[in-house]
Order: sequence, then C-alpha cells, then structure tokens
Amino acid sequence: MEFIGSILEVVKCFGGPTCTYIDYHRKLEEQMNHLREKVNVLNIRKGDLVLRKDEELRHRRVVREEVEYWFKAVEKVNTEMQEIEMKFRAVSYFLRGRFGKFVCRKIEEVKEIHQQGSFPDGVAVDGPPATGVMLPTPNLEGEIDVKEQIWEYLMDDEVGMIGVCGMGGIGKTTIMKHINNQLLEESDRFDKVIWVTVSKEMNISKLRRDIAHSLKLSNQLSEDELKAVLKDTLEGKSYVLILDDVWKQFPLLDVGIFESTLGMGKKVVFTSRSSEVCKSMGCKVVVNVQPLSKLESMNLFLYHVGQSVVQDQNLKDIVNKIVEQCGGLPLSIVTIAGSMKGVEDICEWKNVLIELEERVESVKELDIKVYEPLKFSYDHLRDPKIQNCFLYCSLYPEDYIIRKVELIENWIDEGLLDGLQTKEAMHHRGYSILNKLESNCLLERATFLIDDDGVKMHDVLRDMALYIAGHQFMGKVGMQLKEFPSEQEWTVSVEKVSLMRNSILEIPSHISPRWPHLSTLILQQCGLQKISESFFKHMPGLKVLNLSYNYSLKYLPNSISNLKTLNALVLFCCDKLKYVPSLVELTALRKLNLLRTAIKEVPHGIEMLENLRDLRMMSWALKELPVGILRRICHLQCLMLADTFVKGEEVGQLRKLEWVSCSFRNVQEFNKYAECTQGKWPTSFTFQVGGSPMRWYIGFGQSPNFKKIEKWVIFADSEIERCDDRVVPHDLQTLTIEKYDDFKCLNNIPLFRKATDWKECQIGECEGMECVVDLSLSSCDALDNIEELHLFLLPNLREVVRVGVAVEIESTSHAPTPPAIFSSLKKFHMRSCSRVKKLFPVELLKGLQNLETIQVEVCEEMEEIIASEENHKGEGTTFILPKLKSLKLQLLPKLKSICSGRVMIPADSLQYLYIIKCPEVKRIPLSLPLVENGKPSPPSSLQKITAWPREWWESVEWDQPDAKDVLSPFLQYSGL
Repeated sequence: MEFIGSILEVVKCFGGPTCTYIDYHRKLEEQMNHLREKVNVLNIRKGDLVLRKDEELRHRRVVREEVEYWFKAVEKVNTEMQEIEMKFRAVSYFLRGRFGKFVCRKIEEVKEIHQQGSFPDGVAVDGPPATGVMLPTPNLEGEIDVKEQIWEYLMDDEVGMIGVCGMGGIGKTTIMKHINNQLLEESDRFDKVIWVTVSKEMNISKLRRDIAHSLKLSNQLSEDELKAVLKDTLEGKSYVLILDDVWKQFPLLDVGIFESTLGMGKKVVFTSRSSEVCKSMGCKVVVNVQPLSKLESMNLFLYHVGQSVVQDQNLKDIVNKIVEQCGGLPLSIVTIAGSMKGVEDICEWKNVLIELEERVESVKELDIKVYEPLKFSYDHLRDPKIQNCFLYCSLYPEDYIIRKVELIENWIDEGLLDGLQTKEAMHHRGYSILNKLESNCLLERATFLIDDDGVKMHDVLRDMALYIAGHQFMGKVGMQLKEFPSEQEWTVSVEKVSLMRNSILEIPSHISPRWPHLSTLILQQCGLQKISESFFKHMPGLKVLNLSYNYSLKYLPNSISNLKTLNALVLFCCDKLKYVPSLVELTALRKLNLLRTAIKEVPHGIEMLENLRDLRMMSWALKELPVGILRRICHLQCLMLADTFVKGEEVGQLRKLEWVSCSFRNVQEFNKYAECTQGKWPTSFTFQVGGSPMRWYIGFGQSPNFKKIEKWVIFADSEIERCDDRVVPHDLQTLTIEKYDDFKCLNNIPLFRKATDWKECQIGECEGMECVVDLSLSSCDALDNIEELHLFLLPNLREVVRVGVAVEIESTSHAPTPPAIFSSLKKFHMRSCSRVKKLFPVELLKGLQNLETIQVEVCEEMEEIIASEENHKGEGTTFILPKLKSLKLQLLPKLKSICSGRVMIPADSLQYLYIIKCPEVKRIPLSLPLVENGKPSPPSSLQKITAWPREWWESVEWDQPDAKDVLSPFLQYSGL
C-alpha cells in the first residue's frame, strides 16, 4: 500500500493520467535509446552539411545565415544531451516518469531540428569571384584547407619544421607539389625550394646527393666534403626543403641542417604516413590530411575518366556507387578511374561495381593496385598482435563508429592482449595499440554519441584489411540479410565470421555449417528469434560467441553446452532471453555477459567455471544470487550484477576484483564486504546499500572503462550512520544518499570525517533533512574537494549550510571561517526542495570561487539565490562567482533576487543562461565585458540564453545600458 501511495503522490504532483505517467516510467530506457538514435541521425546530417559548407567555401561562396543558425541548434542539442545522459544515470525511481516525459519531448524537438536541416535551396549563396592560378600539377580536388594551413605555417617565422601525415594515397604528395609550385610562382621569401623524395628504403648518402643536385652542387665531392658543403650552402640561404615520403627518423645534421637555425627563412617539411615519424623528427606542427568528401571524390574521378560517363542516368548511378567504394582515397579514385577511361559499355561498369563490392578473385590485380600502397602502413606495424587488432576492426560494418572500450574488450576476448595479469593492464595496453593505429592513420578518431571515445575504420582500409585476412575472415555486415547465408558462400578455413546488423529472424535446422577452424562468431544485432539445435554442432574450436542485441531471442539451443573451447559468451541486451543451457562443460569460459536479459535463474553449472574472469548479469526476473556461487568462481576481475542482491562476505573474498557494480541488502552486508577486503578495494566500484537492487545506476552495462574510474557508494533507505567509517575507502569519489527519512545532515555520518577525496555528493528524497551541512557540529574538511553537489526532493530542507554559534566563536580566534567551505565546488543542482528560501548566504561566497554551474528548479519558496548581507557596510560593487558558466533558474514563483544591488556576477565565462517562469525576478545582475567605447558586449563564451515568458524578459532590468540589446542574438523563448 505504501508503494501504491507513493506512486499516486507522484502522479498527483506531476499531473497527467496515471497510465501515461506509468508508461513514461516503464519505457524510459527505450525512449533514451530512441533519443540517442535521433541525435545520432541529426549529427550524420550535420556531417553531410559540413562537407557541403566546406565545399562551397572553397568555391568562394557565402554560407546562408539560416544554415549557421541550424548548426548552432545542433550544437545546443549535443550539449544538452551531455546533461540528459548525466541525469538519466542518476535519476531516482520516483522521478523516472517525469524524466521519461521530458525525454519524449526532446525526441520531438530533435526530429523538428532534423527536418529543418534539409535546405532545398542550398547552403550558400554566390560570393566574390574565385581567384588563383592553375598550376601544371596533378589535379588537386579538395584539401584546399590543408594546403592553406600548410602555407600559413610556411609564412610563420616561428615555425621551423612541419609534418604532413596521412594514410598512403591520401594526397600528401599532390598537396605538397602544389605548394612547391606556389612557392616558386608567388613567394620571394625563399632563395631555394628543394624537393626530395625519401621513400621507404631511405639512404642518407643518396638523400645528401639529391639535396646537392637540387642546389646545383658538384657531384664529385666525397661524403665528408658533401656534408660540409651542404651545411655551408644551406646556412647561407633561405629555403624550404620538402622531404616527401619519410618512413623513419634520421638526424637532420646528417644532411647539413642544424635544427637551431630553422625558423625565419629556413623551413623543412616532411610528409609521412605516420605522425610518430614527424614528431620524432622534431616537428612541433603536424597537419593531418583527411579523405575527400563525396563531391570532391566525384570531381576527381570525372577529371580522370571524363565527364561523358555521367551523361547516361543509369551509368551515373553506377559511377556514384563505384566512387563511394573508393572511400575518398585519391589513389583509389585515380587508379580505378584510369582503368575505366574510355569504357562506355554499361555491363563493364556493372561488373567493376560487383567486383569492388564482393572482392572476387577476378579483380585481384585491381585490388593489389588499390591496397598494396596502403598495406605498407599495416606492414610497418611489425607486431603481429597489433596487426591482428587492426584486422579485427574489419568485422564491423562500414562507417561504424566503434567505442574504444568495447573494441578493447573484444580484443581481450580474442586473446590479443594476453600476457598481462590484470584487466586494467590489458585496457592500458589496448589504448596504447589504438594510439598506434591512429598515429599510423589506420584508424581515425570519431565521437560515439556524445563524449565517449570512438574510432572509425576508413572504408578502403577496411577493404584492405579483409583483403589481407583473405579466407580467414568472412563478413556480411549491415546488409539487412533476411536469411542466413548458404554454406556454399563460406570457406572451410574461415576463422572469424561476422553477421552484424542484419535481419535474420531464424537459423533453421538444415543449416549446420562445418567450420572446424572457426574461433569467432559475431551474430550481434541480427534480429534473431530462434537458433536451431544443429547450428553449433560442427564448431569445435569456437572461442567467442557474440549474440548481443537480439532483442527477441528467448532461448538458446542446448548444443551451446558442447562448445568446450568457448572463452566468451556475450548475450548483452537479449531482453527476452529466459533460459541459458548448462555451462558445466564450458570450463574454458572467461567471460559471461547476461546483462539486460530475462533469465529466471542462474545458468546451471556456473559455479564450475573456475576460469571465469568477467561475470555480468542483470535480469528483472532474478532477484538474488544463490549463496556459494561467487566463492567457487574466485578469480573474477570484473563483476557487474543488477536487479539482485549479493552477500557481502562472498564478494569480499574475491581478491582479484578490479571492477565491480553490485547491491547489498543492508549496511550490515556492506560492512561485511568492507571487512573482508582488508582495505584492498577494487580499482573501480559502484555499490548500492539498501533499497531495491541496483538497476538504473549502471546504465546499459557498458564495459569497464579504466580511463573513467568510479568510486561510488549509494545508500538507499538504509541507516548510513551505522556504516563503519573504519572500512570506508579514503578515496571514495561519489556518495549518494536517498530515500532515508531519518537522515538529518552530512555531519551525522562517519563517512563525513573519513572520505578525504570526495568529489560528488547526491542527496534525494530524505524527508528528515533540514540542512546539508551544520557548521556548528563538526569540522568540514571533507567538503574541501567536493566538485558537484546535487540535492533533489528534500521537502523539509531549509538551508544548504547552517552557520551556528560554534563557528562564530572559532572565527574570533582566527580559525578557518565559514566562507572557506566548498572551495572546489564546480556544479550545484537543486530541484524540488520546497522550503528553501535563501540558497547561499553572501558570507559563504569566498568558498565558491570555482563554481561554474548553478541550477535551481521547482523550489516553490525560494526567494534569493545569493542572500543579502543585512549589515553590509562595504562601498562599491562586489563581484562574485568569477568562473560561472551556466545559470539555470526554472519554476521559482517567489524568487525575487538573484543577488542584491551591490553584488554582481561577471559574465566573462558565461555560456548558458536559463531563466524560465521566475516572474518576480526584476533584475539580472550580470556584468558584461566592455569594449573600447565603454559599451557592454556579449562574452565570447556565450552560446545561448533561454527565457520565458517573453513579456517578463522584455521588462527585466540590467545594470548596464544596452545589455539586453547586445544579448538578443543569443536569445530564444521556451517554456520548457
């Protein structure tokens, strides 16, 4: 009855039919996925428009204002998504419905912005006529920005060495040839422009001779004589030395160049396939050359093959697809265009397209022309394990952004990072490999959703990887296949098979492929509903089986129980999966991922998996882990359990745990866990103590990310005062307290005196709380490092900081004064704290010098943000909150003052200002920066102002004349 009453209270507060609220509550995860998808699609359109914009700018056209405004709207969405993700991660059970409603609104907003980005009239208008001289060099289609960037560095007297890097065939040499000619034609700053091709098999002696030849020096000199003459000649001239295709580091002194002399009038430019080589040579500036856009690729192709191929519409469509297969790589485009020059028969064009798509034997010679130059970068890796890490990326679909942490986890499953004892060490090794692949231009950095690190494999490089792997890799990914490929399409020697992103609803019984060498099978996101018993019969060497994101898969075939060599079984997000066959024979299993499944019981035989290192389970139907299981699988390094309670003593005896997320039924179990650890806590942990078993805090069960360590304890409806401060880790970073009505203030808990590295505090739904900190009760040293403070649904909270008599006495004896607290605080968020009238007393502001974000919402009695000091005797203006970036005030009906008339907030760092439905606010106390004439100007950091209602904004007062006018371009009206 208590639970039902709480639900009704929530519905009463938030409004709307009960069924609608419950629907928002129940489908929150689904709606968040939908929002992420819409934002991703929006950013794809943004990427396309950026390419169109760049192309227009290169042709001296002017971008429309409405297009620039649309780009700002997309950036706003991306910024807001960061906040939404953070709120989603911390949203409490009883706020899920309201948050779900907000997410649905945001989905509609993103849809509307996406529709507005069509721009049927184009993105630019005609600008000044193009100028420039056409030089007798290979056609330079695109890369104008890179060329101009290099030119600026050449004209900069402070820059001595410039690196130009990018994958083989990307156009580095072509760009530098244009610059070489431009230097000869247009610049009189240099006496000599020297071009030397170094090549893979570099020879210092030959390099000296080539430079000497360019300088017209005698070729009869000995090596020592030549070295001396080069030194004297180069010291006496201004020059640009372009060294093309450098593969390894060498001393510049060997060719007569002192690095100390480089700079004004003396420049060296290197082109290389590796940024590491450029940096090792001493380049402070390294320019990366990127692939061509779709339009640039087509223009380059037509330049070499002729315009006539696009006169026929049928042929034009085929040419478009062929150009897409080149992936923006000039070398591939030129090679294929050259081979098709003069061909008019449409059948021949169709055949080339098929060959490029399918990579059949008949085009092997063409493949070699396209891939062999690129393969040098792959060969240059040398380490077979790193090469295999690169090849593995080809199992993902084209243009697929891979989360770095996911990729590293897959490399671990494949055994590519073996030889290291800890999971953390494997992750560090994985990031090192990713850096290596990026620096060699074999992978490119990409943004996954919002802020997660991602990488992307260029299409041509992916084709090259599959070409290198040969028959060992087979992949039909992202092709929306309806049926499982026939056995005739696969070779018996195949080792890795990927069928990601298809629509194969069923694998019928007549399909039982004989793959004796198969080690990896990826059936991720295939739409599978049923897999036949016979499917796994002839896969004796299978080590990795990934069935994740098959949302409708309910059962697994019992034949999985016979995969005795299996190392990793990944069933993440198989939401309807109710049953997993016996695992008793899978003694080699090292990872079992059952997050977001519907299993009703722990798989039989799990306690026999003595080699298990990684266990992840989350099922609404599984409420408690049977006693004794964790004791048997004692080598676990990663443990993620949601929707179920665990015993503290059992988890505490897992001595090798590095990453753990789980729930304890009460404080006693948490104390038992802490005692068993004997002070040796995991590298990263998220523990919930009390309440319902953890579910929403671990988000979507993302893989452990040792670049983003968490040390987080959540107390939910539990007696936190009974938590033994002797066993709490001193480096606890985040503390959450919620749904505990007897909780009064932070001073009352032992943790308050123990946690010295405390970074974030979240407190919500604690009816007995009247203040967050009482300065009269105890020392507040624990507050010194707090960077984020979140307060929500605290109906009896009256003040954040209570200043008592004890502090006044201390201050008279020159002890630390109250303003020193919260000295590291950056983010403050308060929501639904109905009795707070004054947020921060002005005497505490000295401790808020680092505060960047203030967000106060739905606080009915709030009257002042910065409370006025009644006996203020100072003269002039007092400036506070010097680093404020975001101020958000929403639904504060009684708010009269942000701060008093003699107190102002400098807006130099301000990025966002939101004031919505605060009708009693008469003045906005922002101090805008001034220009030379003394008039206010918007801060350079400002991105957006949101206000509501319109008539309120028009009536509000500013201390600086014209402030409202200069801010109007950033203003939008919104009642949300």
